[in-house]
Amino acid sequence: MASFYIPMSLSYASNLGHIPPINGLYSFVFNPLIYAFLGTCPQMVVGPEAAGSLLTGEVVRDNIRKSHSGDENGAMNAQIAGVVTSTAGAIILASGLCRLGFLDSVLSRPFLRGFISAVGFVIFIDQLIPELGFAHIGDVAHGSSIDKLVFLANNIRNAHALTAAVSFGAFAIIMVCREVKKRLQPRYPGVAYVPDRFLVVVLSAIFSWSFEWDKMGLQILGPVKTDGELFAIHSPFNVTHLKHASDAFSTSFVIALLGFFESSVAAKSLGAREDKNGDGIKNINLSANRELVALGTANVIGGLFMSLPAFGGYGRSKVNASTGGKTPMSSIFLSLITLLCILFLLPYFYYLPVRTFSVAIIKFRSILIILCSQKGVLSAMISVVAYSLLEEAPHDVAFFWRIGGTSELILMLLIFLTTIFWNLKIGIAAGTGLSILRLLRHSTRPRIQILGRVPGTTDRFENAETHHRGTTADDNGTADDDDLEFFEGCLIVKIPEPLTFANTGELKSRLRRLEVHGSTSLHPSRPPPPAPAGLPPAESFGTASASASASTHRNIIFDVHGVTSLDGAGTQVLAEIVAAYRARGVRVFFCRVPSRRSEVWRLFLRSGIVDMCGGEAHFVSGVQEALRLTEREEGVEEE
Repeated sequence: MASFYIPMSLSYASNLGHIPPINGLYSFVFNPLIYAFLGTCPQMVVGPEAAGSLLTGEVVRDNIRKSHSGDENGAMNAQIAGVVTSTAGAIILASGLCRLGFLDSVLSRPFLRGFISAVGFVIFIDQLIPELGFAHIGDVAHGSSIDKLVFLANNIRNAHALTAAVSFGAFAIIMVCREVKKRLQPRYPGVAYVPDRFLVVVLSAIFSWSFEWDKMGLQILGPVKTDGELFAIHSPFNVTHLKHASDAFSTSFVIALLGFFESSVAAKSLGAREDKNGDGIKNINLSANRELVALGTANVIGGLFMSLPAFGGYGRSKVNASTGGKTPMSSIFLSLITLLCILFLLPYFYYLPVRTFSVAIIKFRSILIILCSQKGVLSAMISVVAYSLLEEAPHDVAFFWRIGGTSELILMLLIFLTTIFWNLKIGIAAGTGLSILRLLRHSTRPRIQILGRVPGTTDRFENAETHHRGTTADDNGTADDDDLEFFEGCLIVKIPEPLTFANTGELKSRLRRLEVHGSTSLHPSRPPPPAPAGLPPAESFGTASASASASTHRNIIFDVHGVTSLDGAGTQVLAEIVAAYRARGVRVFFCRVPSRRSEVWRLFLRSGIVDMCGGEAHFVSGVQEALRLTEREEGVEEE
């Protein structure tokens, strides 16, 4: 695990986060160690991810554009990254303490796929610049992906041949090894232990030194003195950092949400795995709230050391599980190995691919350790990560295309296009706004139904609009439901969902549409259709001035079995509906109401709905019982 991801953390820090490489290593020192003690999934490995690192780099670049920092000011850039990491950790920690673990299901799959695919595309384009040997690209470095594509198209002839050969050669080798390991692993599980990426990095460093590629124009690091001690602590919540906090908060919120979602997916996937050898931890009980606390604490502490945001990665955790990791000790050993690398092995990173024309000079025990390297190979490793982010998109696109998921495809495309044409923040804002609109549209639409009885039964009732045998329609667009039985003067309405302020706003108008048209799918401006047997039109629903004789609906039965919860606003609207019916002389019955000890029944009592209906006798256990009660009361009135 260490051989796979220590080089990757260096690249995440320098290439995506725009901070000194040492701060990427800090993410593997503190975060896995803290999660090992506080987390609930023993096989999950916490560390920096491409999306979080890229978003952190966006904040750093924004501050560079505003002249709050500079490309060469590694210390200040690291402090900005620490603010982002700690803010994300604080958001996650507060969510865990408030028991908001259910938020892992807030983001839809299309939103995540569109965003992750866009991140992969942005990363891939970003890494093409160092892979082709371009050193200074001016303002294009802070532009959109389209700006960078245009730059590459205009300057492709000026690419450095040796840098491009080394970079694309490393990319090809890693991709070939990746595919070979994928094919061989089912038959030869031991192939998973081959550290192919580590070997590529080591060999590239050896070749750079032995063949003196740096003297042939290959980009290497030059000495730049930085301030601070090893493992220096900087409080991210210092007053001097307030100017960065405003820029960092929105990005930190997105990092926290995405990081927790991916961690949750990884934890649930690993928690559901069965240990075939029987020597792992049994009966793992995953707690979303404890996961929030563990990840939040890890990132708050990591932010003190100016590390990158770190969360549980599904791919990384799968590698840990496939290579024999079964307990949290794998995370602890990863932290210890990374710590040893920082303390004793940094001098041997001289030719490691870290960052173009920059160096971290670390003062430790009065020894200056100079890091020097080429950037192309680690950029190639990042490109492999970008490819892995993109490779799942075609499957999801094909699936939604096959099922006719137009809205999901539009959401994915919108997030992808806005991200590559503008930036990540605009893409996130557009995708979040559209997702919220879809959620509001879904939650504010009442799903009330007219019920009819299936012939030959006494207690089986189905939705008249979706009954499987009612497929024909007349000239006015209403369904022909002759195979269902309706009852003259009686309307049966089912409310199959909880009633809240969100979905009761149109409840009156939709009830009116049901009475007049027999369907909620027809536009309310259409004229009422000819009255079918048992479903005559009503007059002036909801107006107290309407006389009882104006409507042939003398009874209305509400099946509220699906109303498992009810809030104050929903209670008020329902009370107004009942009062309007009673003012018209229509008898109102409720069936399958939750138990007398429920909050729904308490609100029915305290709002006066029970008294307006005529007492508890009008609240029965089923639709058939309510129908018998209507017949009995009408018979009493006729006598």
